[in-house]
Amino acid sequence: MQTLRVSFRPAAVSDLRSIFDYVLEISQNVQIAEGFARRIKARCDRIGYAPLGGRPRDDLAQGLRTVPFEKSVVITYVIVSDSVEITNIFYGGRDYQMFYRGHQSTDPDA
Repeated sequence: MQTLRVSFRPAAVSDLRSIFDYVLEISQNVQIAEGFARRIKARCDRIGYAPLGGRPRDDLAQGLRTVPFEKSVVITYVIVSDSVEITNIFYGGRDYQMFYRGHQSTDPDA
């Protein structure tokens, strides 16, 4: 499979900002928070190199896939046409399964 472009849905951008804010609050260190957020974003960007590498989660939403990151983050995404769309980024044990079971689709306007 070819390398796919990676984009972030608004919810994923919001999730990443919230993670940054939380890590900053806990660590009181901008470099730590920025570094963690950068590593998450870099991992998201690498999904484009192997988009089928994530675990399929059609049980939660059609076409949804997940990848773990550093034991504390779950990245969810879908492959749409010729790109990867990061749908959400869950941190610190947030129940992503319950989140998706409460939504009928991965449509960004849903």
